[in-house]
Amino acid sequence: MLQTHHIKDIEFGGPATYRIVVKGELGEQWSDRLAGMAIAVRKAETGSPHTTLFGPLRDQAQLNGVLETLYSLHLPILSVEKVDEDAMEHANETNTAINGGER
Repeated sequence: MLQTHHIKDIEFGGPATYRIVVKGELGEQWSDRLAGMAIAVRKAETGSPHTTLFGPLRDQAQLNGVLETLYSLHLPILSVEKVDEDAMEHANETNTAINGGER
């Protein structure tokens, strides 16, 4: 049974950062069409590529636009996650370490 007591705590209006994972490969040239989200492609364990989009969106309408674009490209959406501030800091630290320091 769906537990609804935690739904009240979720903020649906205003800006938020999202991580969206789709099955398939999407080139970085799509970033502008997808609200400027960062695009990273990796091979899944099954061998098929998965694309992760990450970035801030101004509201639910912009999120819907990104999801509609992915749908129109026939890319199955595997997950959509609203990322909290702590996860964003961790991602920034990880990216800095992977890229060899500050830019």
